[in-house]
Amino acid sequence: MDAQTPPVTLDDIEAAAERIKDRVRRTPCLRTRFIREPASRSPLMLKLECLQVTGSFKARGANNALLGLGDDAVARGVVTASGGNHGIAVAYAARASGTTATIYLPEIVSAAAVEKLKRWDADVVIEGAVWDDANRAALAHADRDGLAYIHPFADPAVIAGQGTVGREMLKQSSDIDVILVAIGGGGLISGIATAAKAMKPDVRVIGVEPVGAPTLTRSLAAGEVTTLDGIDTGAVTLAPRRSAEINFDIIRRDVDDIVLVDDDEMRAAARWLWFEMSLGVELAGAAGVAALMSGRVDVPEDAVVAAVVCGAGNDGFA
Repeated sequence: MDAQTPPVTLDDIEAAAERIKDRVRRTPCLRTRFIREPASRSPLMLKLECLQVTGSFKARGANNALLGLGDDAVARGVVTASGGNHGIAVAYAARASGTTATIYLPEIVSAAAVEKLKRWDADVVIEGAVWDDANRAALAHADRDGLAYIHPFADPAVIAGQGTVGREMLKQSSDIDVILVAIGGGGLISGIATAAKAMKPDVRVIGVEPVGAPTLTRSLAAGEVTTLDGIDTGAVTLAPRRSAEINFDIIRRDVDDIVLVDDDEMRAAARWLWFEMSLGVELAGAAGVAALMSGRVDVPEDAVVAAVVCGAGNDGFA
């Protein structure tokens, strides 16, 4: 691959969609009608990945990555590090493939995520204060035991799997003008932006990060991947201290803007999603709607906006 060849293409995303079609759900892209208090003056749609298998979009990337491994690698088992959702997705993919998964988690992970992992038969290891600490331990484990490691956001196969979200959205509603996507490490927005810009070049893709974890905002401002000194947000699935070159390059090329929202704004959006749409979502799942409700992102009144509701949960009410 030369320097001009993108690491993930629409063809990769189309191939991923075919590969994972018997492992994941085609989630609704729902117009927010019949509600009491609209979140925006613009028409709003919600891509309901909170209804995905295991409760988040992560099932797409995890299954695409695991299904791309050779039989011997699958048989030996897989390992990863996660803030919760990616680990659950890898555990599901491993169980569906008849193999084992070891998931490293930071101390800040929710008890509900740990319980869900165990129900999917994963081996759970708590390591370090934040995801970056858990990830170092997972990499060491994979190297020591010769296991396949599935990165939550910096793997082309994972990005292609996540890109099927954007592909589905524009197939479901080709009139979408703006897509709002929460950013953690950047795997989801990398995939969605790749698909969306290839299918509809004039669509705007806007990322949303927590004020307390502006990982890509800081990196873009610096012109290179940087590491945050610390994390200060309850949205733990959006809180790696560092992204990766592959995500940074795609985001710099295909994402139109990134805005920041604070935890209170995400909680307010999570409450709106519950009371108006009967959806129980984690803070990360409410980030896109929070950007609209708080006025952090400004869109024309006639623009069709779609927010990816990326994960289920109840921490929006914490």
